[in-house]
Amino acid sequence: MTQTLPIGLTVTARVPASSANLGPGFDTLGLALGLYDEITVTTTASGLDITVEGEGAEDVPWGPSHLVVRAIERGLEAAGVWADGLKVLCRNAIPHSRGLGSSASAVVGGLAAASGLAAKVGDDLALTPAQLVQMSSEFEGHPDNASASVLGGAVVSWSCPAEGADAPRGYFATRLDVHSSIRAVALVPSERSSTAHTRGLLPELVPHRDAAFNVSRGALAVVALTERPDLLMPATEDLLHQPQRAPALPLTARWIEILRAEGFAATISGAGPTILALTTTELPDRLREQAASEGLTVYDLEIADGVQLA
Repeated sequence: MTQTLPIGLTVTARVPASSANLGPGFDTLGLALGLYDEITVTTTASGLDITVEGEGAEDVPWGPSHLVVRAIERGLEAAGVWADGLKVLCRNAIPHSRGLGSSASAVVGGLAAASGLAAKVGDDLALTPAQLVQMSSEFEGHPDNASASVLGGAVVSWSCPAEGADAPRGYFATRLDVHSSIRAVALVPSERSSTAHTRGLLPELVPHRDAAFNVSRGALAVVALTERPDLLMPATEDLLHQPQRAPALPLTARWIEILRAEGFAATISGAGPTILALTTTELPDRLREQAASEGLTVYDLEIADGVQLA
């Protein structure tokens, strides 16, 4: 039986941005980054009141079709509770359509907020991290960004075919604790990118040697992220998606070349156009100034923990 939540319950979810792929780990590796959206949800007597501040405020629907609202409703349903009305405030800092997991963060934040509301009437109603990974990945279609925002740190994620005609595909992830010396620098262009478009540039088939290359680099990336930061350069090499996307992202591709020539392990963040550099040293001022002159916003980001509730 579904339990109706009392009026006046409030919870805030603080959810990190994420970067996926990290070079060779296409649809598998992810990393939580210290740039946060905050979603505050309050139960009310009736209706839906949604306010969006910051990134995307002028672009996203302010109604039931909003991604956060859909995620809240899905989370409440999974927890076995409901609310007669909701007031939702989204304070967004994660750039939209830039390869920093803004949609995954919206979904994770909505699900986590729903879980937090349910937990206020019963601790046993809260959703587990595994449930959050599963449900957020169902929205996304792959678990790399979403699981990073749920679990924090770096993640290795995977999926399995559905076990029945009506069952969803299974999504799973495990967290890796990133070496304390590693920091992230994101260079964010002003233009946006479509994941569907850049994914459409990828071939259906790849040479066996390229697949073997990426398997080796993906395994090496786990070692580099956790124990051997000195291996980040070879560990972020890729043959399966970055060369194919480069023609559609010329500024991104050029800056990856610039940074790697300077010894910074730079990759396309997700589907782009953001450039992510993993490093143990500071990005020089001359590169920061050059990036700014070309319209790139530079973010120095911590490796973040997963979504937090207050």
